[in-house]
Amino acid sequence: MLPHLAKAASAILVGAAKYGFACVRARGAGTRNQRRADAILTFLTRMGPLYIKMGQIAATRSDLLPAEWVSTLRSLHDRTPHMSPQRTRRAIERELSDSLESGFSAFELRPVASASVAQVHVAHLHNGRKVAVKLVKDGVPAQIEESLRTLGALVTLVHRLVPRARRLNLPTRFDELARLLRPQADMKHEAGRQQRIHANFAEHPYVRVPAVFPELVTERMLVMEYMDGIPGNRAETVGFPRERLARRLQDVVYTMLYMHGLSHGDPHPGNVLFTPDGELVLLDFGVTVELSEHEKWGLSSFYYACIRKEWTLASERFTRHFVLTSPELEARRTEYDRHMMEILRHHFDISSTRWSSMAYVGDVLKLLGNFHAQYTTNFTKVELVFLSSEGFVTQIDPDIDIWSNARKFTDRYSPYMSAEVESRFAADFARQMPATLQLRERARDTLVAPGHADRYFFPSAFPVFVRQATGGRVRDFDDNEYLDLCGGYGPHLLGYAHPAINAAISASLGNGLVNGIGNPHEVELAELLVASLPSAEKALMCNSGTEAILFAIRMCRGYRRRNKVAKFEGHYHGFSDQGMVSSWFRFSGETDRPQPIAGSLGTDPDTVDNTLVLQYGDLCGLTRLREHAEELACVVLEPMPTSVVTLDVPFLTELRALCTELNIPLIFDEVVSGFRVAYGGVQNLVDIHPDLTCLGKVIGGGLPCGAVVGRATFIDMAKSSQDPFYDYENKVFAGGTLSGNSLTCAAGTAVLRHLDANPQLYTQLDDKTQRLAAMLRQSTSQRDIACKINARNSIFSLTFSHREARLYRERMAGSNFKATIALAYYMRKHRVYLPELHSFLISAAHTTEDLHQIALAFERSLDEMLADGLFVL
Repeated sequence: MLPHLAKAASAILVGAAKYGFACVRARGAGTRNQRRADAILTFLTRMGPLYIKMGQIAATRSDLLPAEWVSTLRSLHDRTPHMSPQRTRRAIERELSDSLESGFSAFELRPVASASVAQVHVAHLHNGRKVAVKLVKDGVPAQIEESLRTLGALVTLVHRLVPRARRLNLPTRFDELARLLRPQADMKHEAGRQQRIHANFAEHPYVRVPAVFPELVTERMLVMEYMDGIPGNRAETVGFPRERLARRLQDVVYTMLYMHGLSHGDPHPGNVLFTPDGELVLLDFGVTVELSEHEKWGLSSFYYACIRKEWTLASERFTRHFVLTSPELEARRTEYDRHMMEILRHHFDISSTRWSSMAYVGDVLKLLGNFHAQYTTNFTKVELVFLSSEGFVTQIDPDIDIWSNARKFTDRYSPYMSAEVESRFAADFARQMPATLQLRERARDTLVAPGHADRYFFPSAFPVFVRQATGGRVRDFDDNEYLDLCGGYGPHLLGYAHPAINAAISASLGNGLVNGIGNPHEVELAELLVASLPSAEKALMCNSGTEAILFAIRMCRGYRRRNKVAKFEGHYHGFSDQGMVSSWFRFSGETDRPQPIAGSLGTDPDTVDNTLVLQYGDLCGLTRLREHAEELACVVLEPMPTSVVTLDVPFLTELRALCTELNIPLIFDEVVSGFRVAYGGVQNLVDIHPDLTCLGKVIGGGLPCGAVVGRATFIDMAKSSQDPFYDYENKVFAGGTLSGNSLTCAAGTAVLRHLDANPQLYTQLDDKTQRLAAMLRQSTSQRDIACKINARNSIFSLTFSHREARLYRERMAGSNFKATIALAYYMRKHRVYLPELHSFLISAAHTTEDLHQIALAFERSLDEMLADGLFVL
């Protein structure tokens, strides 16, 4: 719709120019183009807010229109006709339902800006606070509705009378656009969107959004904090490099679209201010664009294929997400794909340095018309943002490479910003670890290693193969020693090759490895586990955290005779179908009512359907447990989600109380946190105890181990009654050849005894955690790099993002994955092994000197990343 809207706007402008040309010519003022520009301005102003909006968009298209037109139409951004002082006073007092003086100690009745819908005044509250008052002009809401009716009727007429136009489904597209434009005269709606965007940018290094005063917001008036700055149409006067200013503006728009999912819908020069030092102030949120999780996924996956120049895949993704196919397209799919790939290759590769969304979408629509197919309406709103922002940034910097800058977002799951950086990494690591890279190549012939080299979503381009591991360090086959911040993803709390663990394993080996038959170490480890958790009565041993989760859920399903499981978005419970539901980077549903989605291809759909997904920390969302209480077998969660390292005690308290009230078993997944954050785990830190606890990692001393520990009522669901008929009808099966084997249990017993005897280790670990986190935060702050580091009890979560995310999906959507993944390789160059995942850990074996070495490597890595252009500053 928007390319056609742009063409229609151009036609209207030309028509307006011809209409008023004679009158203006008679006055004999200016050049031919200037006289036409004046005629256009007069016409649009008389026609009302929607036509003014067209003029505002046109005023950013210096690449398409004469300079005189663009210069003249810029006045529509903030200098359109406004109400008289008397009329303004009456309007304000109508909104206040009182005198103007009752709300403000001072009020400038002449506006500082006036655009298509509203005018803005400077005022002071009675407490002395300087504010901006946005007031909808009288009659504008009715004008918008009238214009929409007129344009809608015109679109419908064209659809009926012009056969070629029917292919474009213009009425549907116009309805989508109308829904986007209609709320711009509703200040309550705008205030809500402004508050959300203000929160999203609250800690951004160079973006500011005025705070709203909700008590002074009505349907026609919005009061916000006053922010001063240089108007966007005077960007050339900003004392800041124009190329950086343009990149910042594009970065902000793409951040809103790709990461926040809520964007300013009309980022033209009248809605942006600049400060002398290059900050951006966003104004006027009457038009906003909100993308669903599905829409964000489609946008990212399509552009990612284009980045990689995988044109066949790009064509398939574009068609799947953005095209309403037709019988003709399906019948001629090969021909269609060939033409689509030519268009994509032309715009995203051959001419990408002079990117134009209008030209690209125009070519696509022409192709779809040839196959009687249609462009979906889902991304009409995105095109509006691209249309406005691209014109604006090219006015600031005519030489900007829009597509290159966009790669930060479209390619954010890739570790490299450019081929140059990638080749330099390859060369550096070829010198640093040639023998290790040879092992990588050897492994590719026979081994798929999903735990490191071939990791799902985040494969390691330069994996480390370890020859020796001791304390807090690992050594590769090229004799490079790395400080290790992985710890096997959690088991090595005491460091590698700890004397107490080695001694226990050696003694057990001397007595022969026992499995499938009882051994004393199995009993001893169970006793230690039960004693460590106040609510626990019995334990069941298994081989991993994933198995522990599987058994715990099976016990609860058997006990409750129900199948549905409640879990929390972003909480990973191992690789089982149930454990991975809504655990990764794809989300579904509204934020406050997330819907389950498979974590991987091959997941049983029934398992997904039998999952209720909640949000950790969302107290109001817990009411959904009450709604589904009769369907639920259990609730499972990480009490301290390790991917984001947050601990919400009031939330856990309410969850425990509600599960008790509803008689729903509560399972804590402490596979990572168990015995790492405290002896026993998080539940002992906060004194909130579940019915069942799933353990793993630390309790095996580095060997494969898992356990379900908890109330006998549930654990005994896996205990035979010695009546096989009764067992089949009333018990659950739990097995495993190596479960409770003597070697693993001996190592686990040694770890737990050492931790119990040395409680100071936990205090020391937490002190080291806070010390290292402070050094890392100082490094990012000194370089003005937006980065959030959450850290406690030896666990770290680092993400390059400007906002403190409340929910897991917000954190993932706001993360610069490119920079986070790349950091792992920069750190590797400086002899620190950081996993490519989103979290890392320290161990009791790391010394103060080690922490300083890690911090120094981080500083050097940040400097190199800045030099390589991984951050927009």
